This record gives sequence, C-alpha cells and structure tokens, in this order.
Amino acid sequence: MTVTASAYNSVEEQTKRGNPNLTAWGDILEPGERAIAVSRDLIELGLDHNQEVEIKGLSGTYIVKDKMNKRWEKKIDIYMGLDEEAAIEWGKQKVEITFSREEEQISK
Repeated sequence: MTVTASAYNSVEEQTKRGNPNLTAWGDILEPGERAIAVSRDLIELGLDHNQEVEIKGLSGTYIVKDKMNKRWEKKIDIYMGLDEEAAIEWGKQKVEITFSREEEQISK
C-alpha cells in the first residue's frame, strides 16, 4: 500500500502537552524505538495498535503505537525520538508499506 509518510518527535509542539512521549493509545514512546502513528482510515484497513509494519527503503520492522488526528488519510508518521533534524530531513514522502491483517494471521 502506498501512503504519505512524515516524521515526528517527542516534543510538545508535535505531541501531547505535558507528556510528549504519551501516545493516543496510552503507550510511552522511548527514543530509538521503531514506532509509527497511523491515520484512522488505515486502522479500519487493519493497521491497528501494535501491528507490525515494514516500510520499503527502511530497515527493520516498525510497530503501530500511535494514531493521528481524524483529518489525515492514507498517512503514517515515523517516530524519530528527539532528533528533530532527522524528522525535518525526512520531510514528507510517498512510501510503500506492508503488513498482515489480523484475520490473515488468524487463518494461517
């Protein structure tokens, strides 16, 4: 699936005031963690909390730990800890993501 990918950091200007490491699902993000936030339309497609995701061009697996404001569609945010420079450098890109839907995992 092709989605728009931006990046975010654990800073109050980009996240929750008072606790910038707290996600919408209640997880606490740690710098260095491979986590993403997803738009809510992707949740409906099976990209739900704690789902593993591969992002073409990036090594390793990312875990869905946060969800975005309802205004976004077909979008992910890649967590980059406290490295605001890396997030700015990433900018906004189209990426291919792959994941297994829960019902597919159950049937295997």
